[in-house]
Amino acid sequence: MRSDGPAMAAPEDPLRKRKAGVVGPAPESPPGPGRDPAGCPARLRAGTFWLTRIMLLKALAFVYFVAFLVAFHQNKQLIGDTGLLPCRVYLRSVQQHFRGQVSWETVSYAPTVLWLLDWSHMDFNLDALALLGLGISSFILVSGCANMVLMAALWVLYMSLVNVGQIWYSFGDRACPWAARRTPGTMSISVGKLLRAVGWESQLLETGFLGIFLCPLWTLSPLPRGTPTSRIVLWGYRWLIFRIMLGAGLIKIRGDQCWRDLTCMDFHYETQPVPNPVAYFLHHSPWWFHRFETLSNHFLELVVPFFVFLGRQMCILHGALQILFQMVLIISGNLSFLNWLTIVPSLACFDDATLGFLFPSGPGCLKDQVLRMQEEEARGARAPRTHGSVARHTVNLALGVLVAWLSVPVVLNLLSPRQVMNSSFNPLRIVNTYGAFGSITKERTEVILQGTASPNASAPDAKWEDYEFKCKPGDLKRRPCLISPYHHRLDWLMWFAAFQTYEHNEWIIHLAGKLLANDAQALSLLALNPFAGRAPPRWVRGEHYRYKFSRPGGTHAAEGKWWIRKRLGPYFPPLSFQDLKGYFRSREWPYPKPE
Repeated sequence: MRSDGPAMAAPEDPLRKRKAGVVGPAPESPPGPGRDPAGCPARLRAGTFWLTRIMLLKALAFVYFVAFLVAFHQNKQLIGDTGLLPCRVYLRSVQQHFRGQVSWETVSYAPTVLWLLDWSHMDFNLDALALLGLGISSFILVSGCANMVLMAALWVLYMSLVNVGQIWYSFGDRACPWAARRTPGTMSISVGKLLRAVGWESQLLETGFLGIFLCPLWTLSPLPRGTPTSRIVLWGYRWLIFRIMLGAGLIKIRGDQCWRDLTCMDFHYETQPVPNPVAYFLHHSPWWFHRFETLSNHFLELVVPFFVFLGRQMCILHGALQILFQMVLIISGNLSFLNWLTIVPSLACFDDATLGFLFPSGPGCLKDQVLRMQEEEARGARAPRTHGSVARHTVNLALGVLVAWLSVPVVLNLLSPRQVMNSSFNPLRIVNTYGAFGSITKERTEVILQGTASPNASAPDAKWEDYEFKCKPGDLKRRPCLISPYHHRLDWLMWFAAFQTYEHNEWIIHLAGKLLANDAQALSLLALNPFAGRAPPRWVRGEHYRYKFSRPGGTHAAEGKWWIRKRLGPYFPPLSFQDLKGYFRSREWPYPKPE
C-alpha cells in the first residue's frame, strides 16, 4: 500500500493551498463594467469633458428657465400692449428712424423676431416667446441633452426679448445709448454708438451663444459619441469667466475710492439694490470682517482669474473658488440670476474626473458609459473621420476666430484707464464687457409711492397711504425678501430711480397714472394696494426717504423694525388723473381706464 503513497499525495497539494487561502491560476475573466482589474470601482480619467457638457447644459438651461419665467410673469406689465414702456412704441420709433422701413439696418439695430409678428397683439407675442423658451429650457434641464437647434432657439428667443426690453432689460443705466429717447411729442433713437448698455441679460446671451456649439446639430443624447465636447467652446467659457471676474475687479480698483480704502463693504449690504435678510446681519459685522471681505474680493477678482491659464490643477482651483464666491454672493443679496449665471462658465474648468462624484455609479449609468468611452479611447479606438466631423471642426475653428476678433475691443477696454463696464460692441451681444459695483452708494434712498382719497391733496388732514412693492424696502417692519435667482424688474429700477429724478424715469409717471386708475395689470407688480376693494385714489405722489438698517438689539429692532427712515422731501408732486392726459397722449401711452 505504500507504493500508492506518492499517487495519493498528489491531489493533497492543491487542497492544502485552498485551505491556506492560496489558489492556483484560474482562467482569466474580464472585469465588470466600471471596475478595475482588482474589482474596485474604476475612476474616470482626466482630460475628457462628457460629464462637463451635461453640467454646463443643465446649469445654462436652469438660468434660461428662470429668465423666461420672469419674462412670462412681468413682460406684459412692463413692455406689453399697455405696459409701462410698450415695446410696440419702441419698435415703431426704431422703424421711423430708419425711414419707416423694416430694413436690414432696422433689424440689425434691434434684432428680434417681433419684426416678423403682428404687433396688434403684442401681449400674445411676448407670452408665446416666453412659453416656448420655458418649454425648451425645461426639456434640457430635465434630460441633460440638447442639440444646436434647441440651443439656438433659446438664444434667439431671449435675444428677441432683450432687444425690446429697453431699460427693464438693462442694468438700470439711465444713459443707456440704445434706449428710446423722448421729448414731449417726439420719439428719437440714439444711434451710432459703439457701446450698448447691458447687464446680466447680455451675459446670458454670450453664455447661451457658446452653448449652441456645445451640442451636435440634430442628435438628442446626453452622450453623443460622435460629437466630443469642443475644446474651443470650453476655452470660450474659460475666457468668459476670466473677463467677467477681471473686469469686475478692475472697475472696482479704478472706480470708487472705498475699494482702495477697503471700506466699501461697510456700505454695500445696506445700499445694494435689493437686500435680503442675511445682508441685514452682515451689514452689522465687525469692521475687520468688512476689510477681510474687501481684500478677499480683490484676490478673487484680480488674481484668481489668471489661474485658468496655469494648468489643470490651478484651473480646477479657479473654478472651485469662483463657484464658492458666487454662492456667497447669492446668500448675501438678491442679484437676480447674475451669480447663478456666473457659475455656468466656471464649470468649464472641471473635467470628467473632477465631476464624476456628482453622478451615480452603476452599470449603464452615464458615469459608466463615459468610463467605457475612455477605455475605448485608451485602446486607440477612434470615431471614423466623416464629412460631418470635418464640418464641425471647421465651425468650431470659425467660432474661435470670431470670439478672438470680437474680443479685441473688449481687451482694449479692460486695459483702458477709462474702462466701461456692462457694455457690448455688437447688437448680437456675442462678446461683451462686464463689471459690477464700480461705485458704491454710501446711503440708501427710496421712492415711496403714496395715494390719497382726499379731494384736496394739500389739505393737512389728507391721509396718504403707502403702496408696497414685492421686494424693495418700504414698510419698516417687513422682513427683507429672499428671491434669488428670481428677479423683480420694477423693484430693481425703483432703486436706480431713487438716486435720479423722475424726469430721468418717465415710466414712474406712467406707473402713477395706472395707480390712479387702479389698473390691475400694473398692480400685479406690487405687493400691496391700499385702495384694493374701493375707489381708486384721487391723487398719487412720490416721496423721497433715506433708509437705514435698524441696529440689532436696539430700540427700533425691539419694535420689530428692520429699517428706520427719514423723509428727504417730495420726489414728484401730487398728480391727478386729469393732470396726466396730455402727458400720456404725447408719449403714445394707452390712457388707463379707471376700474
